[in-house]
Parts: sequence; structure tokens; C-alpha cells
Amino acid sequence: MGNSGPGRWFHPNERIAVFIDGANLYQAARALAFDIDYRRFLDVFASRGRLVRAYYYTALLDEQEYSPIRPLVDWLDYNGYTMVTKPLKEFSQVGGRRKWKGNMDVDIAVDVMELSPHLDHVVLVTGDGDFKRLVEAVQRRGVRVTTISTIRTTPPLIADELRRQSDQFIDLAELHPFIARQRPPEPAARREELASEEEGEELE
Repeated sequence: MGNSGPGRWFHPNERIAVFIDGANLYQAARALAFDIDYRRFLDVFASRGRLVRAYYYTALLDEQEYSPIRPLVDWLDYNGYTMVTKPLKEFSQVGGRRKWKGNMDVDIAVDVMELSPHLDHVVLVTGDGDFKRLVEAVQRRGVRVTTISTIRTTPPLIADELRRQSDQFIDLAELHPFIARQRPPEPAARREELASEEEGEELE
């Protein structure tokens, strides 16, 4: 692919692991107005290094309730992703409005630190500035860190401090030709969209 695609960001012998903040990735893709083909997304990294693991983090409604994102979670689990999930916690705001809490930051940080001794390159798919200290810690172990989010929105979805700390930043928009869904959305993808609208927008 030369210097015209994702290959320029990676060395072929690197041990790579990808850590995806599911809600954050969805928000970035929606802001850029395209749907992600998760098989193609995985192929981008599997074909450009030694992919050790690809983690996908998301919070789910209680198993007793219908969760529209469940079919996507199951599909990812069977197709090369390591799923990390936790129950969404519901609480009410003043006025009775329902709000959900399902932060996955600690889960991501623990997995990155545990796996980093076995990696050359961490790919962190999030724009959350809280991960700056995690990136610093991983870099001190000699591991390169790439973050993926977008600056092509107003305001940008990646925190400036995270972007500056990372060894390299890839704008999700640059990956569009390689990861965008090329066919009408499958039912699972549509369920993911509905789930993110219902669950993701109110997450903290």
C-alpha cells in the first residue's frame, strides 16, 4: 500500500494490540457519517503487523432486558475480537430523566498495562484525554502508542493532550477507504446504531 494507506504507520514485525473504546469509536464514526465494517477494521491491523489481540469494550443493558447491541457483541466475539463488557448502571436525574453509566476506562487501562510487556505497539481507539497518563506509562516501557479518533469535527473528538502524548495520531477519516462499510447496513449494524443512540449518548 506504500505511503498512501495505513501501512505507513506500522512496521511489519511489530507485535500490535488494539484497544477499542466502543462508544467512543461509534461517536467518531457517526460524526464522520460512515458505518464501520468491523471485519475490514480488524484486517487493517492484522495485515500490517503481528496482531496479538483486538479488544472491544462496551457496556450493556442488564441481560434480563433487551439490549440492541447484543447481536453485534456476539458477532465480534466470534470474529476475532476479545470482548470486554460490563452492565450499564441506570440512575435518575432531577426531573426523572433516565441516565446510564458504563465507563470502561479502568478496564482498558488494566488490559493495556498487563499486555504491554508483550507488545511493541499499542493502538488505542479513543479520544478521551484521561488516557494521557496511561500512554505515558506504556511509553516508559518502550512501547509505541498510536491513538485513533478524529479532529475533523467541531469540536475535535480527541483531547489535545492525548494527541500530543501519543507517538502518532491517525484520524479516523483517513481510515475511511479501508474500514467503511461497503454494503447496506446489516441488522446487527443497525442494532448497534440504535443501541449507541439509546445507551451511548447518556454515558459518563
